[in-house]
Amino acid sequence: MVHPSVSQKRAAFRALHQAGCFVLPNPWDAGSASVLAGLGFKALATTSSGYAWSCARADGQMPRDEVLAHMRYMVQATHLPVNADFESGYADTPEGVAESVHMAVGTGVAGISIEDSTGDPREPLRELAEATERMCAAREAIDATGGETLLIGRAENFFVYRPDLDDTLARLKAYADAGADCLYAPGLRTREQISAVIEAVSPKPVNVLIGWNSDLTVQDLADLGVRRISVGGALARAAWGGFLQAARSIAEHGRFDGFANAASGAELDALFGKCERP
Repeated sequence: MVHPSVSQKRAAFRALHQAGCFVLPNPWDAGSASVLAGLGFKALATTSSGYAWSCARADGQMPRDEVLAHMRYMVQATHLPVNADFESGYADTPEGVAESVHMAVGTGVAGISIEDSTGDPREPLRELAEATERMCAAREAIDATGGETLLIGRAENFFVYRPDLDDTLARLKAYADAGADCLYAPGLRTREQISAVIEAVSPKPVNVLIGWNSDLTVQDLADLGVRRISVGGALARAAWGGFLQAARSIAEHGRFDGFANAASGAELDALFGKCERP
């Protein structure tokens, strides 16, 4: 197999955003990335929470240098394009965001998501003017490195318990105007909310998060006009859920009955034994 270059991955990723709808699942290590690639997905995205949990830390506690190293590792772990969950840019100022984004582009990722959250539960969202200035800085940093990498603008209202749809739409419009290539408001759950976002930023593509049991299917979301669908930390949570159930059964009850849904060693050996190595 001839493995694509970084530029080829980025071009393929950009093409996925031009038409149709694709699922962008979120692995957290080489094994999960390889499995997802083998299942036929066309692109992958990192998950800040999934990676943090694998390092015994809470989401949002990983330092920039470790996140950048993880991004490079994930890019090297797969022949697919990788979108980076880059939180709020790991900087307090627009200039710092530009510096962080410049380094992120250097890891080989095909897309970079920038949030407008602060990490402060008392004031969880940045003021719109500040958030937009930071998005502009990210845009300029990407353009200065050739402009191949996609910029995804995220409005975190629904994720930080500020479910104001009007403010969400205003933010996404501003980020689109600031140069975001794709718009994303994690936490939307209804068809009406999703349709409102798509209409507000059209013709730019929209990412929708489905990280819970939902009656919405890929086809339903495609029919609404969604361009891409991600699952955030949901796959990591599913894996940890099985682990915790089995481990607690042993620790708390002295029982070994938590392995009913475990994959067999033979299945996993067969699966990873035939994985393509980038």
